[in-house]
Amino acid sequence: MTVEFTPDPQLYPFASQWFDGPRGRMHYVDEGSGAPIMFCHGNPTWSFLYRDIIVALRDRFRCIAPDYLGFGLSERPSGFEYTVEQHADAVGDLVDHLGLDGYLTMGQDWGGPISMAVDVARADRVRGVVLGNTRFWPADDLRAKIFSKVMSSRPLQYAILQRNFFVERLIPAGTARRLSPEVMAHYRRVQPTPEARLGVARMPREILAARPLLEQLANEVPATLGSKPAVLVWGMKDPAFPPGQSLPRMRAAFPDHVVAELPKAKHFIQEDAPERIAQAIIERFG
Repeated sequence: MTVEFTPDPQLYPFASQWFDGPRGRMHYVDEGSGAPIMFCHGNPTWSFLYRDIIVALRDRFRCIAPDYLGFGLSERPSGFEYTVEQHADAVGDLVDHLGLDGYLTMGQDWGGPISMAVDVARADRVRGVVLGNTRFWPADDLRAKIFSKVMSSRPLQYAILQRNFFVERLIPAGTARRLSPEVMAHYRRVQPTPEARLGVARMPREILAARPLLEQLANEVPATLGSKPAVLVWGMKDPAFPPGQSLPRMRAAFPDHVVAELPKAKHFIQEDAPERIAQAIIERFG
C-alpha cells in the first residue's frame, strides 16, 4: 500500500522523488547541489523531520532524505518485515542508485545504525558522518530493554497500531518545544491506518531483535569509519540517549570529532534545534 497525502509546500518545500528499488517504492527528497549528505530518520518519523535542516543547507549541499519503506510517503510492501537490516539494505540501494561518492550521512534514533550499516559497506565512498541521539551498538541498559519488551507487548502493539501511540504520545514527549497542529498533522497523516503503521510497530522489537547486526556494527564502525571526520550533535535533555551514557562511546569511536551540545533539545533534535545542527554541519563540512 501507499499513503495518499500531499505535504504542505509551506512546511515541506521540496519536490518528491521516487526510487523503484528491488524491495519497494521509496520516496525521497533530493535538494540543492554540492557535497551530498543523506539524512536518515528514526521512528516514527520521516524525511519531514529534516525539513528545516535541508532548507538551511541546500544552498551548500546536495541534501537527500529518504523515507524508509513503511514510513512517510514510501510504499508499505507486502511481505516486507521492516527489520533494521532490511531498512539499511533498502537505503543502500538508493545510495548506489544515485551513485553517491564523497558523501556524508546524518543519523538520529534508528537513523544511526541504519546510516552506519549503509556506510560500513561503502566506507571508501564516505566523506564523514553526523550522528545525534542514537547508538550503533547493542542496547545493554535496563531502560532500553524494558522499553523494547513493553512496546512489543500485545497492549502496546495495539496502542501503536490502533491509536497511533508513537506519534500521539512519543513525539510530543520527545520535543522540548510544542509542535504546531500543522506539523503534528504531517506526522499523523502519513500513518492513517493500522496497516500503514506496521513499520513503526516493528521498530521497538528491533532494539533487542537487531542485536546481531548491532554487535557487528559495534566492531565495524570504529574499524572502517573511525578515521572519518565526525560531528556529534546531542540533545542534552533526551532521556532515551542521555549524553553521559552515549557520548563517551561515540567520542571513542570517532577520534576526529567535534561535539555540538544542544542544551535544551530532547530526543527529536531536528525539531528542537535545526539551526544549530545545520550550523555545526556547515562549520565542519561546508
